[in-house]
Amino acid sequence: MYVRERPTRLHLVRHGEVDEAYHQVFGGNIDMELSPVGHDQAKGLAKFLQCHNYDYIYRSPMVRVQQTAKPLLDALGREAEVIGDLREVDFGVWTGHKWHEIQEKFGVDAEDWLVHLENGDVDEAESMDGYRSRIRGSLEHMMGEGSGQVVLVLCHGGVIRMLMSLLLDEPFSKMDRYEVDFASLTVIEHRSNRAEIKLHNFAPWLWLGKNGEM
Repeated sequence: MYVRERPTRLHLVRHGEVDEAYHQVFGGNIDMELSPVGHDQAKGLAKFLQCHNYDYIYRSPMVRVQQTAKPLLDALGREAEVIGDLREVDFGVWTGHKWHEIQEKFGVDAEDWLVHLENGDVDEAESMDGYRSRIRGSLEHMMGEGSGQVVLVLCHGGVIRMLMSLLLDEPFSKMDRYEVDFASLTVIEHRSNRAEIKLHNFAPWLWLGKNGEM
């Protein structure tokens, strides 16, 4: 009798909106906090996700992710394993600059940031090989522990795109086709080196009323 392999179900969550001073900024390794809106998003996210039974929960060490995770972890009575390598990519000399300043200061279009990172065009930025390697190591750790289970990963937009690049076996530079909003959820099922997107960029807080009901 054929028994279908049980998939590993990855729930990938981006942190909430950051403080207004960092809107449209290449934040990367800046350890910024959430905005008031971001805290509300985190609460809405928690209301939606707390009904799920997660076998493993992991998060980035950065403050914006810690603050996003707190309402959910409090509701679940759980702790998350902190993985240092789930931190956001280092944008080098672009760090702290707004998107519209990149053309003025560095002569390139910020809209193509994935391509520039992959090509090594950004001075002092984390190398793409190094970035891919550390996210791959994090993914292998999480997939190893959570094989065939439901795994929640709270992290960053760039990290989610790299995880998708690795899982879908597509170039990182092509991941700009996938929007990753603040406090959004993407669900990917993985079986024997085959990954399927089951849900992408769903922002639960957009659908929650003031009383937290859908």
